[in-house]
Amino acid sequence: MNYCAPWWLPGGNLQTIWAALHGLRYLGGKPQFRRERWSTPDQDFVDVDWLLDSSSADAKSQPLLVVFHGLEGSSSSHYAEAFADVASSLGWACAVPHFRGCSGEINLAPRAYHSGDFAEIDWILRRFKAVHAGPLLAVGISLGGSALMRWAGELENAAVDVVSAITSVSSPLDLTASGKAISEGFNRQTYTRMFLGTMVPKALQKLAQHPHLFNREAMLAVRDLYAFDNIFTAPLHGFKDTVDYWQRASAKPHMQSIVVPTLALNALNDPFVPAVSLPTVRDVSARVTLWQPGQGGHSGFPVNTGRGWANAHVRGMPMAVCEFLAQHLPSK
Repeated sequence: MNYCAPWWLPGGNLQTIWAALHGLRYLGGKPQFRRERWSTPDQDFVDVDWLLDSSSADAKSQPLLVVFHGLEGSSSSHYAEAFADVASSLGWACAVPHFRGCSGEINLAPRAYHSGDFAEIDWILRRFKAVHAGPLLAVGISLGGSALMRWAGELENAAVDVVSAITSVSSPLDLTASGKAISEGFNRQTYTRMFLGTMVPKALQKLAQHPHLFNREAMLAVRDLYAFDNIFTAPLHGFKDTVDYWQRASAKPHMQSIVVPTLALNALNDPFVPAVSLPTVRDVSARVTLWQPGQGGHSGFPVNTGRGWANAHVRGMPMAVCEFLAQHLPSK
């Protein structure tokens, strides 16, 4: 991916924040979704937002792009709407499954979601495979991409029977490195506060559902993701503690086992993902393509149109990703 950020957005933080708050996400009207609720094997639910017309008879034979959102994201996230718009322009169906608790309604089970939840990814993708006749493509943003890469490495050859190709974008493939980076300096004051602003209240809702799940006072004292994961994410999902979670859930150690055609896209100036932690060609299989442009920020990649900042958009990255995915569609 040959990417150069607008001159008026120097640095990864500006490219990240401006893209999320101001970048144009779609060319025409705002993508409209139809919500569908899927019951999970553990008596919980996952809400799936289908781009309108994705369930028509014609659309069901077209490629389906599944977009896994990032930490505390949803179908309203800037990247989700941009991918939906690009998919629509290509004539593809598109769907955004929400990780548990991210659809606007708290989930039921004594659990949430995490970066290494390949079992949940597997169940969701196989459900899409069962209801859609056309080829399946998947992209995961940030945490969603980490879980998707973890899934591909875990399933190896079996992944090819489910999807034609996958992509991760701005994903923390080394959770320990990214967890440390987001808990320091500007990142701690800005991004960590933003994430905890929704994660802590949802955790407290979960505690109201399931008393004695964790210590309420300890949760109220949380000031970084390490502490949150130690109290909530790790123990609720079968890990000993944060260190165990970050080590075992990381996708990078499993990327040599990936068989399905894969793209891992990470900007070198991503404030969440240190460049030194990114995989090299020695860390991945021959089926994995690495795109590591110098700029782009975290899930940003704003594009200058030459018509002023108000007309800059965030569709460039989804377009490049979909071009990669399209190369691996089965021949008609």
